[in-house]
Parts: sequence; C-alpha cells; structure tokens
Amino acid sequence: MEGTSATATADGDGPDLLGGAVKALEELAIFSAGGAARDRGAVAPGFRRYWAWKSRRRRGRPAIETELRDLIRRMSRANPLWGAPRIHGELLKLGLTVSQATVSKYMVRHRRPPSQVWRTFLKNHAKDLIALDFFTVPTATFRVLFVLVMLSHGRRRLVHFNVTEHPTAEWTARQLIEACGQEESPRHLIRDRDQVYGERFSRQARLLDIREAVIAPRSPWQNAYAERVIGSLRRECLDHVVVVGERHLLGILSKYVDYYNRTRTHLSLAKDAPESRSVQPPSQGRVVAVPRVGGLHHEYLRQAA
Repeated sequence: MEGTSATATADGDGPDLLGGAVKALEELAIFSAGGAARDRGAVAPGFRRYWAWKSRRRRGRPAIETELRDLIRRMSRANPLWGAPRIHGELLKLGLTVSQATVSKYMVRHRRPPSQVWRTFLKNHAKDLIALDFFTVPTATFRVLFVLVMLSHGRRRLVHFNVTEHPTAEWTARQLIEACGQEESPRHLIRDRDQVYGERFSRQARLLDIREAVIAPRSPWQNAYAERVIGSLRRECLDHVVVVGERHLLGILSKYVDYYNRTRTHLSLAKDAPESRSVQPPSQGRVVAVPRVGGLHHEYLRQAA
C-alpha cells in the first residue's frame, strides 16, 4: 500500500490522498490500542490538534448589561399581553439600543398561549383615509352594547369612538360629524355593508365631501385596519374586564384610546405611537413605570433623580 502511494506521488499522478488516510488510521490504531506509549502521555499529535480545535473559545454576541436584562424581565412580567416587538419599542423610546431578538431571549415566558396575531395588512394607505366599523360588547346584566370606532389610516390614530345600545343611521351620521367636524375631513371612508349606515349616513358623508368605499360582502380583510384595532381593543383591554353598563364601558374605552394614541408603540409606525413620542436618553434619569388602563399596561418614562 505504501509502495503504491509513493509510486503515484513520484509519477505525478496526483496528491497522496491515500497516504494521508492511512496515516490517520494508524494514529487511531495507536491511540485505541493504549499501552505504555499512551500511559506516558504520548498521544497522537493529530488528536491533540483536533481536540484543541474543538475546545476553542468561540466568540458570540456580547452580553447585555444586568440592569437592561432586569428591565426587560420587569416589563414582561408587568405586561403579560406584550410581545417582544412591543417591549423593544418601549426600550427604543427610552434610548436603549438592543436587538429585538435579544429582547425575546430575556423575556419571561408566560404559561398562557400567545395572542393570535393579525397577518393581513394593507400595502398602501393614504393620510386622507379613515375606516370605521362596529363591534359588540356584552355586559354583566346580559345587555349587548354596540361600539363604533373610527381610525385614521395615516398614523393609525383612533379619531373617534362612541357606545350605544340602539344604533341607528341618524346616530351613526352624527358620529361622523363629530369625528370630522373639528379637523380636516378625510376624502375617503371605508365601511362595510351593514344596514345601520343607511341613506342618512351616506347623505351626511356627501355633505362633508367624503367618498364612501363600501367593501365586498363577507370580506372583512378589505377593512383590515379597522378589524385589527378592534382585535387590539378586545385582546388588550375588553377581554380582561367585566363591563357593567354603557357609562362604565365609555370610561374603560376612554382610558384605552388615550393609551393607544399617545403611548402604545406600533409596528407599522417603526415602533412609534400615533401621536409621536420622543426618545428619552439615559442621561435624563432612571426608568419609572406609569400604570395605564387600570394597570393592564404601563408607560415607561425617565425621571430625574
């Protein structure tokens, strides 16, 4: 075998690949056989190099500070409804630079299953477009209340909401006036084909110079922004309270809408709030938590010592 390998190398037919394999097998046989040589520590050099390579110290991502890691865990415990994107958005507003993957790594894992995520987004939107929709809320006295929400597409801001037990076309048209009367009216309005809107609502929209875009039957995905904000209202607020009556529901929604517009960070706004929040650098002081929506959520600010 050695003669064949040497001949092939001498003739220039190619590299001595077989000779290298034979040498490795011989070293393995010597190591496996043991004996006096191994007892004296004469381990094959090839195996020494191999295990030195396997045992080398690998450099990974630098560890974050203990204070930042504890803050991520405190936010996760205090806000069990939040995921990594929300916590990451809050950290960015506090002037703390950390990747979203790192936030996910150090979050506290809750036993409850994660909330369902809406995956349907409109690719394009305009600042002069609003969407509105109704949803129902049952009360502790077995009544059903109807909630109307109006959302501006430009900054995902909730421009108006109201609650009633008996929605009518006149009542809905009046809500449109209240939503668009104090600021520049949008040019387009997205709604579904619910009969509660009626001719009275359409006439009021025309008087305000608003063009209605009525979605197709049984196609809620065409009004995805309104459907998404209703899902957020349920998951982040209404699923965790017992509504007593109309006035009670108005109070709860008022607190959440204020939190939604001024504090809550949004993926579609590059982790900013609808009413833009400024970034507070670490030089402004320590981090303090301000309860919002009755303690369901928190706003994190910096306070001078």
